[in-house]
Amino acid sequence: MIDLTGKVALVTGGRSGIGKAIAQKLQNLGASIFTAQRSPDSDFPSFQADLADSTVAKTIIEELITQTGQLDILVNNAGEMFERSISETSLDDWQHMMMVNITTPFLLIQAALPHLETTKGTIINIGSIEGVGTNPNHTAYATSKAALHGLTRSAAVDLGRYGISCNAIAPGWIDTDLNNDFIAAMDDPDAFRKDIANIHPAGRTGTPQDVAALAAFLASDESRFITGQTYIIDGGRTVKLSLP
Repeated sequence: MIDLTGKVALVTGGRSGIGKAIAQKLQNLGASIFTAQRSPDSDFPSFQADLADSTVAKTIIEELITQTGQLDILVNNAGEMFERSISETSLDDWQHMMMVNITTPFLLIQAALPHLETTKGTIINIGSIEGVGTNPNHTAYATSKAALHGLTRSAAVDLGRYGISCNAIAPGWIDTDLNNDFIAAMDDPDAFRKDIANIHPAGRTGTPQDVAALAAFLASDESRFITGQTYIIDGGRTVKLSLP
């Protein structure tokens, strides 16, 4: 049984979707949870911050340590995605995506480092299967997630000497509110749900709780010899070859 009693976790983007499921799971296992995102969180103590601002990472960590005195688990979950072709993607678009999806996670790791050294803590980055493959018009998003997977490996190599582990989770199609709204806007939502389920060998799409279960294991002492890995959690979607 995983026991996170006495541990303090920071989950960015923890107010909804995958982040909320991770926060709830870690709390259920005994951890004290804090979240960080643009909007206030009614379920957990939170830091209201624009994660596209390069100055907020240090402030978030400083405020967390002031309140708790420790940090054991850092979950870099917050991210943004837009659909634009390469020719339509402006430099501002590109830089905003990189700031939120890769630079802020780096800055949070950097700011949290001395505190994670003290607790021999763990870092969990939420990447994507689009860090391995990509959908059309997702150049900026896929690039940012591939970079996050690379940051995961580099952090594991550099920080292992301090007893800090770093792993990534790469979800596939997960039934978040955003994806459910996308399906609901289809002409035939039921047909789309059936079609998308059929591309998964598991026979269904994922839930935020599926991702949270893996995050809980990676946050626990049971995974201490695991580091530098990116875990694809997609119901087998990326290993199934398409028919001709």
